[in-house]
Amino acid sequence: MIDEQDKRVISLIQGDLPLDPNPFALLAKKSGMGEDKFIDRIKNLKERGIIRRFGATLRHQEAGFNSNAMIAWLAPDNRIDQIGKTFARFREVSHCYHRTPQKDWPYNLYTMIHGSSREECHSIADRLSQSASLKEYQLLFSEKEFKKTSMKYFAEKNHGKTI
Repeated sequence: MIDEQDKRVISLIQGDLPLDPNPFALLAKKSGMGEDKFIDRIKNLKERGIIRRFGATLRHQEAGFNSNAMIAWLAPDNRIDQIGKTFARFREVSHCYHRTPQKDWPYNLYTMIHGSSREECHSIADRLSQSASLKEYQLLFSEKEFKKTSMKYFAEKNHGKTI
């Protein structure tokens, strides 16, 4: 169960951190808590399994990764967990999901990869394919990004107004 203070902390950390040498001090001040208490709250939320992880999102285009692709894999059901774990170990893989195949789309495992070019993405796909002995897959390259945000679970409130 989460209380109002937990919701306040979550609302402050779910977006981008302030570009400041002490971002948690700024967020703690906004929350009305001291910095140590604020950080302890985050740790407690993690320990209780309310939040799974606390991480950074790289704006991959700005970092030189100008190409990315979702790879749809046709993996044998009896090996899907093993293959998923194998793929997840590759540093170029940012997401790895098992999904139910659809009537006209048989693929059941998906990896999102990032590279400096389409050629590099093809090379990454080849390495993934070889690592799991999978031959059937499709690379779906991103053409244009329309939106990329993190999910917001609790809105930050300011004097009774949601901001």
